[in-house]
Amino acid sequence: MRSGLKSFLGALILFAAGQSASAQSGSLGLPRTVEAGAAFSINTTGSGKAVLYIVGPGQALRRDVQLGEAISFAAGDMHNAGHYLVVLAGGASTENGAFDVTAVHQPTTLSFIAKPSRLPVDLHDGISGVVYVFDIFHNLVLQPTPVSFQLSGVAGTPQRRTVTSKNGVAWTKLDSASKEGAAQFEARAGNVSDTRIIQQVPGDPCNLKMDVRPAGQRLQLETQPVRDCSGNAVPDGTIVTFTEIYDGGEATVDVPLKRGVAKTEMPAYKGATISVATGVVMGNEIRWGKE
Repeated sequence: MRSGLKSFLGALILFAAGQSASAQSGSLGLPRTVEAGAAFSINTTGSGKAVLYIVGPGQALRRDVQLGEAISFAAGDMHNAGHYLVVLAGGASTENGAFDVTAVHQPTTLSFIAKPSRLPVDLHDGISGVVYVFDIFHNLVLQPTPVSFQLSGVAGTPQRRTVTSKNGVAWTKLDSASKEGAAQFEARAGNVSDTRIIQQVPGDPCNLKMDVRPAGQRLQLETQPVRDCSGNAVPDGTIVTFTEIYDGGEATVDVPLKRGVAKTEMPAYKGATISVATGVVMGNEIRWGKE
């Protein structure tokens, strides 16, 4: 980028030298840094006419100047942060230099990325948040800036973290809550905030149990209410598998949870072993009757 700017400025110098043959030697008094959007001035010495060029990221300015006078730039003239090259061309004499435009220190916009948008409850460091801090001109604010994160709205005390941004970025990880529901994940820097919704859903079933009772020549099987290890009800539609093994035979039935339980019927074989499972979670096992 800088080598391209220098080549461009070299061509400008040759052009400007032919436009100001009456100018005498001049020099530049450049600021070291300028805050984006701020008014500033550049001092010159010497006499005669010259041309000033400023080239930087996404911006190029040209001014016809009288040497020995200050060159003023209004608020908003320079608004893209970055490194700027400067050339003052007059007659056979040229002066060049550089200065930096820095982002406004006050954050105005946050780009907030929260992942995942949906996850099981009770996961350590399961939620990640990343914030990019921008000023009013959409420059990345490189100055270290405190960014606070808060996860709240489900159960218990809100989780809070404060992180100082590095090179315009701040990030953290938080635990998902022990209770299901929608949580508000907020990031704040100064007076600016942004919020994302994180949906926390029940985890895998825990302590799966079933009951069996006779119904004529068949058995009625029913699970107890299916919950995860934190006590949240596992959602309806979750598949529960009942398995019966008897005299070298085997039968299975898949049943979706309805109102938190799964029900089915199976033949009443004496000595049969009946088990229940959902996913990789095994429940209790019952041996029916006598062989």
